[in-house]
Amino acid sequence: MEHIYDTIIIGGGPAGLSAGLYASRSRMDTLIIERAKFGGQATTTDELENYPGSIENPTGTSLSKRMKHQAEEFGTQFVKDEVVEALLEGDIKVIKCKKETYKAKTIIIATGAYPRLGGFKNEIELRGKGVSYCATCDADFFTDLDIAVLGGGDSAITEAIYLAKFGETVTVIHRRDQLRAAKSLQEKAFNNPKIKFIWDSVVEEAKGEEILEGLVLKNVKTGEVSDLKVDGCFVFVGYLPISELFKGKINMTERGDIITDEEMRTNIPGVYAAGDIREKLLRQVITAAADGAIAATHAEHYIENKFN
Repeated sequence: MEHIYDTIIIGGGPAGLSAGLYASRSRMDTLIIERAKFGGQATTTDELENYPGSIENPTGTSLSKRMKHQAEEFGTQFVKDEVVEALLEGDIKVIKCKKETYKAKTIIIATGAYPRLGGFKNEIELRGKGVSYCATCDADFFTDLDIAVLGGGDSAITEAIYLAKFGETVTVIHRRDQLRAAKSLQEKAFNNPKIKFIWDSVVEEAKGEEILEGLVLKNVKTGEVSDLKVDGCFVFVGYLPISELFKGKINMTERGDIITDEEMRTNIPGVYAAGDIREKLLRQVITAAADGAIAATHAEHYIENKFN
């Protein structure tokens, strides 16, 4: 007889791991499918000082490991595989992966988001050759070198502060004349002698053949074009949802965020979404974890009412 899980969680970031923990603690037969690294985007964050209780060893990697271990302790099963098709209609949902096919009574989509491109010339050609989207992955390559950071939100400024530990200089390039980051982060950045700011500017082009040699900047107010010599350029200008798999199957925004209610329910019965994949105001580890807990709890209620 084929195995049918109570819930399958697609994605092993904070939302998925939290959902796994809550589902397993409720004695649900739970499987998390992750195609890459358990912990998701959180593992690319050096310091998670705004996650409650994570003052000691607050790295994204350590927190993700603890979350995964906790879910495992309660019985969550894990598999590394990539979902290629999701059949979500009907009482039993079918998740087809590259290696195996799985079935479940409920699905929690927690596939997260990926970094948005900066949109400048030669960005793709120089990706991995000086252009990066992950400070904790690549900062070490730029020790004692000049680094640029694109963006003005929490991620950009957090990573600029982190990169300043490695680089000779860090220049934050922002299209506006003030940052959007939390005030506490702004204060840290402004007080760091290594961090400089170029306001009202965008990157037009990355220069270099085999490796990044500099950036062409344009002032959005004056139209003035200038060159900035840097060895590294880190892009932090937001994220886009990883939702291609579900297009045409679930209600989404134009951007591709899955629309849910406060119970994390999508428009398909028994299908939930949690974390950065869904339409929401605040995309943080704490809100992803909360989404996962809510989704798992309502998935349990759904099964109780539908199958028992």
